[in-house]
Amino acid sequence: MKTHYFIQVAVFLALVCLAGCDLIRMKQEKNEAEAARKTIARVHNSFLYQDELAGIIPAGATADDSLARVTAYINSWIRKQLVIQEATKNININEAEVERKVLDYRYSLIGYEYQNYYIRKNLNDSVSDKEIQDYYNSRMDNFILKQNIVQGTYIKVPKEAPRTKQIKDLMFSRKDKDVAELRSYCLSFSAAYHLADSSWIEFDKLVVNSPLAEIPNKVQFLRSYTYFETSDTEFLYFLKIDAYKMSDNISPLEFVKQDIKNIILNKRKVELARKLEDEVYENAAKRNDFEIFNR
Repeated sequence: MKTHYFIQVAVFLALVCLAGCDLIRMKQEKNEAEAARKTIARVHNSFLYQDELAGIIPAGATADDSLARVTAYINSWIRKQLVIQEATKNININEAEVERKVLDYRYSLIGYEYQNYYIRKNLNDSVSDKEIQDYYNSRMDNFILKQNIVQGTYIKVPKEAPRTKQIKDLMFSRKDKDVAELRSYCLSFSAAYHLADSSWIEFDKLVVNSPLAEIPNKVQFLRSYTYFETSDTEFLYFLKIDAYKMSDNISPLEFVKQDIKNIILNKRKVELARKLEDEVYENAAKRNDFEIFNR
């Protein structure tokens, strides 16, 4: 019996010795690996290594830009490490909560990149006029104008520009040759212009940097004039209003068409992101890639 006992003790001690040797060897290998890494900066017992700077410098960056980026990163790392170590000395840190937040942040970075890849690969970015019209019809109250908008023509030209007396006639003409001539004139001589088409534009944006922008009652002005001329010390201003919509009214579809298209596309992106998470979860469940243990 004693012999059997001594054998058990000897085996146990041998296993402990082997385990201890393995731990020593692993620690030594870790220390050797870290020693082989080039140290860039230190804050107390925390070290920043050269291999941790990978990916900071974009391809094609100049030497000056590369140096600036690396220097900024090192300085940022030092400041963050100092704050972290100062915090651990002065407050009690809930490490479990920190780890949860780190996991959430890691997900937000990596998951966001993969979501963008998945969305770019699967997004149908074609939005039909019918989809836009249906969305507009079902949500008209969401498209109340916050500013006055107009359709029309606006031209600002220097006082010394040639043939300024012809501008009004060209603005009212519907002849193709006159429309082309007015466009050519604006390209050659105007300081700013907007030619009539089906698009709507904010009135304030149209007449910015002109005496028209200083009109105190723009609602009354739009109701009173279909054509208006004015001037200042340097420029002549010509305005022809074909149609207008006042603020607090429902926006015309054409004015919000691009906004509606963007809304529809954003909804598709959200649905794709949700679909991605569901697909990953369901596929992992089929493969038994995760398990929840009873507590």
